[in-house]
Amino acid sequence: MTTGVRRRMGVEERRQQLIGVALDLFSNRSPDEVSIDEIAAAAGISRPLVYHYFPGKLSLYEAALRRAADELAARFDEPPEGPLGSRLLRVMGRYFAFVDEHGPGFSALMRGGPAVGSSRTNAMIDEVRQAAYEQILSHLGVERPPARLELIVRSWVSLAESTALIWLDGRRIPRAELELQLVHDFAALAAVSAAYDEEMAGLLVRILADEPADGPFGELVRRLAAFIPAAPGAPAPAAPATAHRSVPRPR
Repeated sequence: MTTGVRRRMGVEERRQQLIGVALDLFSNRSPDEVSIDEIAAAAGISRPLVYHYFPGKLSLYEAALRRAADELAARFDEPPEGPLGSRLLRVMGRYFAFVDEHGPGFSALMRGGPAVGSSRTNAMIDEVRQAAYEQILSHLGVERPPARLELIVRSWVSLAESTALIWLDGRRIPRAELELQLVHDFAALAAVSAAYDEEMAGLLVRILADEPADGPFGELVRRLAAFIPAAPGAPAPAAPATAHRSVPRPR
């Protein structure tokens, strides 16, 4: 019975239950369209009990977004070990796992959701983006990024965010392929910038020096080489590093 559940559930456990219910409801509709009665019914408790834990819908909505923001930001944590391409691919795997498992919550967080004009909500969104930005810079070993590098990393974080939001609408591209494509997008952004800036060129050379031929960046080189007609007698474009094992292409 419901009363038994109430007796067994502690204060923090009940708060977390309400946060989860609210995150699901608020992510699909404006809070103006979701009543406290509906939240209470979904949680299996009374309306007054909802107000016992949260003073109103806005505070409950912000608590729900706080949970989503903290978990999403943590997905960018990655030990600084191994080639950059493989690290970014693992990060994208965790990022899209969150998006896949918590699509409504992700949409609510990144689209700003119903708390229009809420400084706390906007700050949460900015925290996620800043955490991702700082993590990528740490993987690059750069403390004070030049302007072009800052542009690349922030653009890539925004690209990952918008890609995930679009992907949620139908999931028409296999998730694994999209994760790999975003890693390739990062390499492409860096390569274009390197063509214009000597400092970025040096950074790109340093990154590629540690990349194996069978890693994500090596895979990108092979894919691009397939579209470039070779001049008579010219050698095929080399992938990063020295290993040359074949990598099956995603279907």
